[in-house]
Amino acid sequence: MADLTGRRVLVTGADGFIGSHLVERLLHEGARVRALCVYNSNGSYGWLDDLPDHLADRVEIRLGDIRDVRSVREAMDDVEVVFHLAALIAIPYSYQAPASFVDTNIVGTLNVLEAARDMGGVRVVNTSTSEVYGTPESVPIRETHPLQGQSPYAASKIAADQLSVAYACSFHVDVVILRPFNTFGPRQSARAVIPTILGQLLANQSSVSLGSLYPRRDFTYVTDTVDGFVRMATADLPAGSMVQLGTGRSVSIGELFAVCCAVTGSGAEVVTDDARIRPEAGEVHVLLSDPARAKEILGWEPRVELDEGLLRTAKWLHERVDPRRASRYQR
Repeated sequence: MADLTGRRVLVTGADGFIGSHLVERLLHEGARVRALCVYNSNGSYGWLDDLPDHLADRVEIRLGDIRDVRSVREAMDDVEVVFHLAALIAIPYSYQAPASFVDTNIVGTLNVLEAARDMGGVRVVNTSTSEVYGTPESVPIRETHPLQGQSPYAASKIAADQLSVAYACSFHVDVVILRPFNTFGPRQSARAVIPTILGQLLANQSSVSLGSLYPRRDFTYVTDTVDGFVRMATADLPAGSMVQLGTGRSVSIGELFAVCCAVTGSGAEVVTDDARIRPEAGEVHVLLSDPARAKEILGWEPRVELDEGLLRTAKWLHERVDPRRASRYQR
């Protein structure tokens, strides 16, 4: 894997779940990191506020908005690699406010691509999602599988991916697409299924409210996803290439709940919450990757098993509540 030491990189969405982990990894790699965080009236840098001082001192943090052309161009000035992670990702919210997903996920990506086109010499790693496949025609899913937008969120990400391919073909922008399956780990939004389950179990609730238990997902621990980003940035790939990241194993939400109970030592039961169930036509019933291309092209393989990742996530969540009790999750 090529070295990022000393290279100037930008991470959009650096204040978020995956973005903050990526910033940490890049700093450990010796990269010169600029972080674009969404502007807010509190002046918060999101999860980057939690960086230890010895890392925080090495990050150039800028507040801005991916939808704003000037913010994007100024953030991209004089960088060699752009990791574009800034996006709206909440699928349920996309049914309520689809226009905001168009503005952020499509127009925001267009702003990055236009800046890269004008500047030249910039590699852009655009972040996709396994949701672009919809309920697949066959599994495991390969990179050649047709795309199907079953939610406004998925449709916006398909559009961003296709813009990336178009800019590679039409304007020779060095943009590549990384398509992670379901990433989980510390700092993930409490609205996501794993923090939803673990949060309720750690609160010692006797019952846990969930939506449908039947959809199956391919879960990848966040440090493995971040490793894929780093490898993608330096891989010898033609512009417009796409690689997906997944473990090649899927579990149902019901099975996931059972593993979470085992990790936390809980005997809780599930209560179905209709408010958490997607519209039937928008539900993606199974996501299961074929990780062969990632291994062949990037030399990437997942290293953290599901139960170990859940244990780490539970420990982190518990530390947020009471650091004295974190030892409960030490093996």
